Order: sequence, then structure tokens, then C-alpha cells
Amino acid sequence: MRNQHLTYCVLVTGPAYGTQQSVSAYQFTNALLKAGHRLKMLFFYREGVFNANVLATPAHDEFNLVTAWQELSKKAGCEMHICISAALRRGVTDKKQADALSLITHNLANSFIMSSVGSLAEAMMTTNRTICF
Repeated sequence: MRNQHLTYCVLVTGPAYGTQQSVSAYQFTNALLKAGHRLKMLFFYREGVFNANVLATPAHDEFNLVTAWQELSKKAGCEMHICISAALRRGVTDKKQADALSLITHNLANSFIMSSVGSLAEAMMTTNRTICF
């Protein structure tokens, strides 16, 4: 039996810190890339949008998950989308939304894209597997 490489979409619903969900998703995506599979999209939903908050600053000796996601995205060549509705409810916004809402600043980390769940649906239809954390 030959090794079949699959294309994945990973849905992250847990925050960057406080639960195991995001770290497990990060470890899983690294393992699937190491196994030769392709990661098409990371989609951050619900509390998962906190993974895109550039203002998250863990202690110097702790793992910086926001930076780790950015590096993984570059390595894998995949897009990282966050649900715009979930993000705005939780105070995560890009410059465009901050300007439109007359907010003082924005805090969306580089490499993350604000989008709708329609992007997730499209990715789910065009990948072999969708895994949720």
C-alpha cells in the first residue's frame, strides 16, 4: 500500500492560552506536515480568534503560540483565517475594521486574514479532511 498524502483544513476554536486546544492543533499540524500532508487552511473560530491577537505577550520563557502560528503558516504555505464576527465580539480587529468602527487601534497579528465562515465552508469542500480542535 502506498503512502497517500491528504490535504487538510484545521479549525481551531480554543484560545492561545488557558486550554490545550490550540497547542494540540499546533502539534497536530506540525505532525501532518512532517508526514508529507498538505495544510490548506487554518481557520480560527470562537475563542480561537485570540490566537491572532498580536498583543498576546507570554512570559519570556513561555511558548509564544501567536508567533508559532505565523511561522507555521509561512513554512506550510497556508492561509490563516479568523472569523470576523467572532473576532469583533472578542476585540480582535484589523486596521480596516478598526478604522470603520473608529477604534483607537487594531491588534490582528500579521499573516492572519479576517474572513467569514464562508471561507471555512469553501476550504472544507476542497480538502480531504477537516479537523477541529
